[in-house]
Amino acid sequence: MELFVPQENNEEFNTRRKAEVLEEIEPQVEELMEKHKQKRKLWFASDFLPADEKMDDDKEKVINKLRERARGIADSVRVSLVLNLITEEGLPHFHRLLSTYLGDNSIWKKWNFMWTAEEDRHGCILRDYVRDARLFKFRHVEMLQYYYQESGFTPSWDKDPYRVFVYTTLQERATQFSHRNTGRVAGDEEPLIRGILRNIATVEAKHFTFYRNVFKYILEIDPNRALKSALAILPSIDMPGATMPKFNEMADIVRRMGIYGPWDYRKIVDEAIDYWNIGVMTGLNEMGRKAQEKIMKLPDRLEKVAKYIEHKTQQKSFSFDFLYGRKFSL
Repeated sequence: MELFVPQENNEEFNTRRKAEVLEEIEPQVEELMEKHKQKRKLWFASDFLPADEKMDDDKEKVINKLRERARGIADSVRVSLVLNLITEEGLPHFHRLLSTYLGDNSIWKKWNFMWTAEEDRHGCILRDYVRDARLFKFRHVEMLQYYYQESGFTPSWDKDPYRVFVYTTLQERATQFSHRNTGRVAGDEEPLIRGILRNIATVEAKHFTFYRNVFKYILEIDPNRALKSALAILPSIDMPGATMPKFNEMADIVRRMGIYGPWDYRKIVDEAIDYWNIGVMTGLNEMGRKAQEKIMKLPDRLEKVAKYIEHKTQQKSFSFDFLYGRKFSL
């Protein structure tokens, strides 16, 4: 007997429908891109750090003074800088994901190339900064970068374009928080890195706005499938770099320092739910309503997780090879 599979639950049908929706919103995406380009101000690593063959004495002094100031940067802040740097060094993984699952013959290709070019500056300037400032035993940082690239990044959501946009919305916002707050805690000792990280965070905020608006258009056209995809991502996300050695220890340090942690993620999810108007959506089918109900319970659940982690936190010592094995406690 031939089994009839309803279209609503047919994976091939769902994938095809999602591709159609992405094609349908291309005019709005092009508009978002134009707005994005009008507001941006391109900058490069050499705007912050002298790098030319021919430099006058004043520019040479910039690097020497930087190294003097950088000695005052705490080891905990240095860990955050490594984490931020390697997060940005994961760019090839994300270019591949967007290129593979958003198509290669449309406005999405243009966005992916432009986004990649803008993001590439972040890893470049952070690498230049930490190298010029002499903050680390650098080969160990390079080994972490290498292992992250070699181990790859193949998340479970990568074949669903709707999930891609939910993830990128949350991840761009989280990265913005991490850069901005690292600059804040480092700023007293070293104002240059505060300025660099502020500029990176501003770009991340613009990318966050783009992805958040794209998913809002998707929700308007295909709310039930979009909510199901959102439910698969919103409870938690693996940040870029999660596959590299000692990632969890470094993430624990930035949480303890108030740079980025569960409370921030709860805020990010709350913000996304409000912006996408998920709580007031109507006309949903059973699948959509169930996803909506579960999503609306997430902020309370995430708050409980944040409180639990905060409550069980005790003093802990850390050491890393890229900091010459020095021990410090938080």
